[in-house]
Amino acid sequence: MAAISSPGIGSGLDVNQLLTDLREAENQKLVPIAQQKDTQTAKISGYGQLTNALEQFQTSVNKLNDPKLYQSLSTEIRGGSAVKATATEEATAGRYDVEITQLARAGSLATTSITGDDALTKELTVEGANLALTFGSDGSAAHNITLAAGSTLEEIRDQINEFDFGDGPKVSASIVNDGSGYRLALNSTDTGKEASINEMSFSGLTADTVLNTDVAIAHEGRDAELTVNGIGITSASNRVEGAIAGVTLQLEKVTEAGSPNTVVVARDTLAVREAIEGFVKGYNDLKTKIGELTAFNGGGDAAGDLIGDRAVRTIESQLRSALVSSVPGGDITRLADMGIELNKEGKLELDSSKMSKAVAENQDAVAAFFASDSEEVGMGGQVGDVLDRLLSDNGALGSANRSAKASIEALDVRFKRTEASIDRTIERYRMQFSQLDVMMSQMNSMSDYLTQQFDMINSQMSK
Repeated sequence: MAAISSPGIGSGLDVNQLLTDLREAENQKLVPIAQQKDTQTAKISGYGQLTNALEQFQTSVNKLNDPKLYQSLSTEIRGGSAVKATATEEATAGRYDVEITQLARAGSLATTSITGDDALTKELTVEGANLALTFGSDGSAAHNITLAAGSTLEEIRDQINEFDFGDGPKVSASIVNDGSGYRLALNSTDTGKEASINEMSFSGLTADTVLNTDVAIAHEGRDAELTVNGIGITSASNRVEGAIAGVTLQLEKVTEAGSPNTVVVARDTLAVREAIEGFVKGYNDLKTKIGELTAFNGGGDAAGDLIGDRAVRTIESQLRSALVSSVPGGDITRLADMGIELNKEGKLELDSSKMSKAVAENQDAVAAFFASDSEEVGMGGQVGDVLDRLLSDNGALGSANRSAKASIEALDVRFKRTEASIDRTIERYRMQFSQLDVMMSQMNSMSDYLTQQFDMINSQMSK
């Protein structure tokens, strides 16, 4: 009789492989749990992308809902490039003819040259040396700079630059090589007649040192001179503030006689048009993102993460309702009045010509429609309120996000519980196989014994 045999110990069964195969089969119970968790994780990612798109749209809505947008002014220069202008909210729309007859400049003085190979290393001062500086048209602003004994030209320069001039006029010092020697040059740090350096005088120089002012190359500081609509104006700086209320002029060059530059201050229609275009683009970008997140591709891997999601339907419904609503009381009551309409795909279409005309001809009505400050909230406020609710912690996205996270936590608990159940099942199988192994081992031993007995009987009977 053939013995029961197979590779292995005891029963001869490959118990480890059997347990591995059984665990793989049992682990299939974990697959749907993991898939459900992946689905919820993908939803959370989708909600994050949707939140980002909503916040970007909200930025464009807030810009339109700001009354300051419609109060901003722009400047345009006509007739030349002699002046630049910027306007603030305090400016008044109008045209201003600007003629510039003189630009402001800083004053400058220079000494006569110091020559020789030792011009920069030669000691020029003795004990008690001093430099007296005077400023302004009447010389009333003055400073005395004490110079250290034995100072070279470079050291005199450094002592001037380190001197504390306080709040009054001041100069900066430098050394200039004129080709034959070295000069000490002083330049007023500010333009204008009153800030101009007009005299410098040294005392306490060495016997062979001469540092006189070279009047031939001196430049007196002067004020800018201009007229605005025929009114004469002087300014210590080429940056002129206050000549036109709320407008800063930057003078660049002298105008030709009888050919003024015209500064035109007007409503900044470009900023408003760009804000409206940004509003349309922001909403359409949001719709594009929603389309990506809810795309249906026959169940393929590229399908959107939020197909059929209730939060998405809520967002679309509430925003659509706000966009088609009206703002009563003004010349413009609907987006359609400005050439903005929802198309069949649910996106906004913009008629740029109609919108530009509305902004150019009736900007006050555009402001009242988007950013009304009356009891009736403007379109910007209506859409903004919807976005605030949607993005709040208790809004559609916040609730959906919390629900998805709660589902993941529950699935994690279920996954661990199922894993523990599988471990218990495999351990039970292991014990059963161990018992089977013992039983099979005993049966094999009995089989071997009986085989021996039968062999002995057969041997005796054959004699």
